[in-house]
Amino acid sequence: MKLSLKRLFARSMTGGPDLVESIAPSPRSPRSAKRQLTFVSLAGLMAVLGIAAGAYYFAMRPVTLKVAVGPASSDDLKVVQTLAQAFNNQRNSQIRLRPLPTDGAVASAQALADGKADLAIIRGDLDVPKNAQAVATLRKNVAVLWVPPAAKAKGKKAPPKITKIAQLAGRRIGVIGRTQANVNLLKVILKQYGVDPNKVEIIQFPANEAAEAIRSQRADAYIAAGPVNSKITTDAMLASSRDGGTPTILAIDLAEAIAQNHPAYESADIPAGSFGSVPEEEVKTVSFAHYIVARKGLSESTVAAFTRQLFSIRQALKNEFPLAAKIETPDTDKDATIPAHPGAAAYVDGEEKTFLDRYSDFIWWGLMALSAMGSAGAWFASYLKKDERNNNSSLRERLLAMIAAARKSEASEELDLLQTEADEILRETLQCFEHGAIEEGALIAFNIALEQFHNAVADRRALLTSLPQHLQRTAQLRATGTL
Repeated sequence: MKLSLKRLFARSMTGGPDLVESIAPSPRSPRSAKRQLTFVSLAGLMAVLGIAAGAYYFAMRPVTLKVAVGPASSDDLKVVQTLAQAFNNQRNSQIRLRPLPTDGAVASAQALADGKADLAIIRGDLDVPKNAQAVATLRKNVAVLWVPPAAKAKGKKAPPKITKIAQLAGRRIGVIGRTQANVNLLKVILKQYGVDPNKVEIIQFPANEAAEAIRSQRADAYIAAGPVNSKITTDAMLASSRDGGTPTILAIDLAEAIAQNHPAYESADIPAGSFGSVPEEEVKTVSFAHYIVARKGLSESTVAAFTRQLFSIRQALKNEFPLAAKIETPDTDKDATIPAHPGAAAYVDGEEKTFLDRYSDFIWWGLMALSAMGSAGAWFASYLKKDERNNNSSLRERLLAMIAAARKSEASEELDLLQTEADEILRETLQCFEHGAIEEGALIAFNIALEQFHNAVADRRALLTSLPQHLQRTAQLRATGTL
């Protein structure tokens, strides 16, 4: 049965169609509780989709990471600047880099420890911050310890030629580079060969002054640390050549023992001809790594994305910047010198999580929470409308009683009063329906009762009208209680 509210009003109002138009000039179709629930459900679904879209946007938006690196004009800084430019030019890049120049590896490590940087380039043989975890090995450096060819001196006896590290006792040793780490490396090597570092004179000078210091013969031997093809070491070796002689690289044959005693170092070989024509043969030495490390608290997904981008562009940059090709994956073993960051380890081991892997639990529990909130809200709304439903039930019972009263009525005035009361009941019922307190099925039942009431009133009114005049007068007196 399809309901017509205007028809209900027209049948019930005592004033006829004109009164209907004045009371309800533009009646509208009410929304049932089911339609309201559907609307709320759709709104909830849109909210869930909006939250999911917002979460996806914030999870996938580009993140800018600050990289502490130094010193200025160093190869490390050049690598980071090249990577930053490549990341910015990469489409759909999730990571951006912002170099944070420092005075050197020690300052970079301190910036990471203080939380001023997200990433840092550090030396593996220095004190590693407790909150640092490896992301990649930037490069491997080798220690090069050499002796220039003996200078020809007139009238003076040449000092004994140095062919072994043990012969460095009492000699002057020049350390190329301002960092204390190179001095510490020299002391480690000397101690391994039984040479007391206090028995040698250590002279340290900047890399840009190395060539001049070597030509001035300020030391008897020199040590430098850098990549095998380091320009600084190569220039220093060339400056050491004199009178047709070439420098001699001292082999560090005890490199394995040094690596055992100092885990930051490894045994390595300097290939023949690495620095021009020097050495003539492969030479044993020690090496250490420069690492890209991340803060321990940095998001696993962020570090995984950075690692993925880093190795995806490494090969593309090797022609333009050969140092980029030396970047290697970190050691993911549990006993690694610097433990790998979980995000980097996930990328290396092929266990990187997708967006759904990371947030599926949150999405699931969010949907469950919204569903529970919707159910609770529907129950609470139903509870608040309980009084209206109870009141409407009593009104329906009253309307049924009015049907019986109409059939026994003995005066038109009494029928008019019943009709007026029915109009009030209709208004309240429609308001309950509009508020969602009753459903369409209850309204249909009410409509049936209202139709029966109209029929009863119409039948009784027709009967009273058909009575003779004196009987109508008597019925009126009875109705007013005067008879």
